[in-house]
Amino acid sequence: MSVNIPIKTAVKITPENKCSFCTGSICCTYITQHIDTPRAKTDFEHLLWQISHENIRVYKDEDGWTLLIETKCLHLQIDGGCGIYENRPTICRDHTNDYCEYDAPSEDGFELYFADYAALRTYCKKRFKKWDK
Repeated sequence: MSVNIPIKTAVKITPENKCSFCTGSICCTYITQHIDTPRAKTDFEHLLWQISHENIRVYKDEDGWTLLIETKCLHLQIDGGCGIYENRPTICRDHTNDYCEYDAPSEDGFELYFADYAALRTYCKKRFKKWDK
């Protein structure tokens, strides 16, 4: 009795084909806005107001402080492709996937990450000893 065993061909993942292997199209599900480094209590009070809104996160990495707004691109198709690929914005054209969320979660590079109001407020209370006074 002969048995046919399928042989998997290893596909080399390159920047040219990487997006087709990404199941979540993660880079198309958020936008970021770099912000000035918060220093004063009023700066952090403003961040607390911002993070009080839906789908807003805050992080600090080697590039500084950033607002992370989790919102899916309107042109992201069910299959993960771009519905306006030929006419996509310049920022999308310039985006590199040499090292992206497919390779490792963004969070791996965060020095600080605040998922919600409570997390940021806890940080504020530690940073400013008289936060509640």
